[in-house]
Amino acid sequence: MPQATATAPAEAVERAQTLRRLIEDANYRYHVLDDPDIADPEYDRLMRELEALEAEYADLASDDSPTRRVGARAKGGFAEVTHAVPMLSLGNAFEQEGDTDREKYREVADFERRIEQTLGRRNPVFSVEPKLDGLAISLRYENGVFVQGATRGDGAVGEDVTANLRTVKAIPLRLRGEGWPRVLEVRGEVIMPRAAFEAFNERARAAGERPLANPRNGAAGSLRQLDPAITAKRPLAFFAYAVGRVEGGDLPDTHSATLKKLREWGFPVSPEVSTAKGFDGLIAYFHKIGAKRDSLPYDIDGVVYKLDDYEGQREMGFVSRAPRWAIAHKYPAQEQMTTVEAIEIQIGRTGAATPVARLTPVQVGGVTVTNATLHNADQVARLDVRVGDTVIVRRAGDVIPEVARVVEERRPPKTVPWKMPETCPVCGSALLREEGAAAFRCSGGLICAAQRKEALIHFASRRAMDIDGLGDRFVDALVEFDMVHTPADLYGLTVESFVRMKTLADERDGSTPETVKQGKVATKWAENLVQAIEASKRSTLPRFLFALGIMHIGESTAKTLANWLGSLEHVRHTPAPVLRVLPDIGDEVATSIAAFFEQDGNQQVVDALLAAGITFADEGAPSPKLRDRLGLDVLLDAAKVPKLGPKSTAILAKNYATLDALVKAGEHQWIVAGVPQAAAANLAVCLADSERLAGLRRADHAMRRLAEALPAKLASALPLEGMTYVITGTMETLRRDDATERLESLGAKVAGSVSKKTTGVFAGEAAGSKLDKANELGIPVYTEADLVALLQEHGAAP
Repeated sequence: MPQATATAPAEAVERAQTLRRLIEDANYRYHVLDDPDIADPEYDRLMRELEALEAEYADLASDDSPTRRVGARAKGGFAEVTHAVPMLSLGNAFEQEGDTDREKYREVADFERRIEQTLGRRNPVFSVEPKLDGLAISLRYENGVFVQGATRGDGAVGEDVTANLRTVKAIPLRLRGEGWPRVLEVRGEVIMPRAAFEAFNERARAAGERPLANPRNGAAGSLRQLDPAITAKRPLAFFAYAVGRVEGGDLPDTHSATLKKLREWGFPVSPEVSTAKGFDGLIAYFHKIGAKRDSLPYDIDGVVYKLDDYEGQREMGFVSRAPRWAIAHKYPAQEQMTTVEAIEIQIGRTGAATPVARLTPVQVGGVTVTNATLHNADQVARLDVRVGDTVIVRRAGDVIPEVARVVEERRPPKTVPWKMPETCPVCGSALLREEGAAAFRCSGGLICAAQRKEALIHFASRRAMDIDGLGDRFVDALVEFDMVHTPADLYGLTVESFVRMKTLADERDGSTPETVKQGKVATKWAENLVQAIEASKRSTLPRFLFALGIMHIGESTAKTLANWLGSLEHVRHTPAPVLRVLPDIGDEVATSIAAFFEQDGNQQVVDALLAAGITFADEGAPSPKLRDRLGLDVLLDAAKVPKLGPKSTAILAKNYATLDALVKAGEHQWIVAGVPQAAAANLAVCLADSERLAGLRRADHAMRRLAEALPAKLASALPLEGMTYVITGTMETLRRDDATERLESLGAKVAGSVSKKTTGVFAGEAAGSKLDKANELGIPVYTEADLVALLQEHGAAP
């Protein structure tokens, strides 16, 4: 990095000042006004420009610069900070037994009555605000510049976390406006918003890291990181709620006016802050915030009432370590302790298997909780949750209740770690886990009742079997009234079936039309649906494979399977080691396809669909290009024998024509043939494992079956093979899907984006950026008429 120049020219100083103002304005609008006026990329660009200026000119460096939000790592812990004005705690008020508000909230009533009697006022005015659930901090500003930040600690002494607080963008490093005191100490709460907390935990779980227990712990733990760079990565926010030491300046006479002034100076203040008069006003505010509690973007555990005028506060004074002019009114806790009675698996609509803790019922946040999510098997292992454990359950807002941690000291003896079951509790199919993934999934896609609606909707969708008119609403009704269990059942539906479905749905909703009551039942819509189902029987193999909803099988992979294997019979009986020899099909996808067809239930549904009359006009022999991919070397590569690399498998394939010949030869002969001793020894161990050998034999049999089905001679190349086209815009006579299928039937590849490798672009009406890109790269552009002519030339006209 070049050495910074000592003195910056005037234009650099002016530009740095402008950049700091723009960045701090952006922070203010984002964190205080909730009204950002520049996009994130522009914000990042301004920050990079300022960083470059400060790196170039040493005298531009400033502690209040927004570039200094990440400082040096603390060594040996945090220094102590003695608060000039103690950060006192508040007394708490809780709901009690009673029929009236004054009985239920008698502690609040007593609090308000004492103030009335002491000050001789009726219905005093209070500043009211949510009680944020985070970490209390103190911020010291001198001449408008942030110089020190500390935690509350024990109220008298806290920890110096200045470097970490600089990373919180909601905290201003320099005050805005004018009129602030020479020394101003601002108190507030650092919090982690709910959405940010959930997103952080989702990323942590996906990365195999320990998630945060709750937003409060997340905020506190983030500020106590010795490395500010770690704090900077945490999604923290800040709200100001009070002032401490003030020197060389005056503040307004009331707390509410002071909060307004703090907001003008650049501090975020909760938008829920308000004022209330007397006991009735306090309780009305308590109920108002309570009703909004679940929809707030941050956690709160109550509301705070503060006598609004400072003169009255001084007169009321303090008792012990709490002010007599303020009190916290608490809501029911959103974390409670209970016992795990069982751990069960819940299957989602896409087949994801989620462990759920069945709990001894407990009140959490005013709601009775009996179940809590454990997210996935990795999370269960990290928490080490066991049946019989005492656990802390958390519920906040719309978040599903979750087990936050285990109270291990209460664990009963002889408990055992929980393990994910091997089969789906709904349909009995195998639960499979992809390599590197957190979630297990049920492999019984076509027969699993938990996945039924999703499977049917996907099967009927336009890009799959294209059953026009069979949308979500009809599928929901068919499933609800137990008229359809698998996609095969669709082909047994009649006009009468759909009319009965509609009648049941109308009765359920209380919306039976008068004409129906009079015996006049319209059936045209049902006739159209039956015709659409009948029309879908004439399909293509790629559409059918895509319609089955096999995990990881999109349209492109379905086309690869159809083009290379030729027929459904080959696809459904080819094991994973052979599937992985196909282009763009790796281990994960091959395992998913094979696992789907290994389930008897799925095979039975496929048989039922074929029996219903579904046919494919495009079935044929496997691709001749498979001939070079079906050797013994490919089979051995798929076995993943340690130290048995491609050179060794090529040697074995050259010396032994079949798997049986290889097995019969034995380890010594493999070494004689040229295979390294360690690789030969590992291969011998592999083949001695009866289960692994059986799998290799199945794969070998499938390879030989495919080889026998190959054409005797190579077929001539398709007319558009090797060409790549892009279709953009709206076509008048051709649907884009139809055009894509016809081009692909001629050997072309239809891509979604334009590149230098694109052969040509067919542009319809309202063609956009793809057309611009083609013109930019000099790619030929054709019309819809050109596309139709090309298809007619090669016998694939619409």
